[in-house]
Amino acid sequence: MIHVLAIITTKPGQREAVLDAYRANLPAVLAEEGCIEYGAAVDAEGAGPLQAPLGPDSFVVVEKWASLDALRAHAAAPHMAAYAAKTKDLIAGRVIHVLLPA
Repeated sequence: MIHVLAIITTKPGQREAVLDAYRANLPAVLAEEGCIEYGAAVDAEGAGPLQAPLGPDSFVVVEKWASLDALRAHAAAPHMAAYAAKTKDLIAGRVIHVLLPA
């Protein structure tokens, strides 16, 4: 299994617009072969010193894929190209961590 943490930082005030596009794309991603989990998450309110906050313009997509091949197919999927085109002017940056279980 492959774990992915995708940290997305939007341009100021654009997080909800990008999350709307993410939600619209979600059914297509969940239908992909090898997709085990694909969920967006934002800072928990009131966590205090337990967390290093992402901030109001960032979110994380927590992903699990059956294999690297499934992840590669996801990255090349037409619906992901459409999502990227729709959100490219709203995103300031992203960091993708591809991980193996320890």
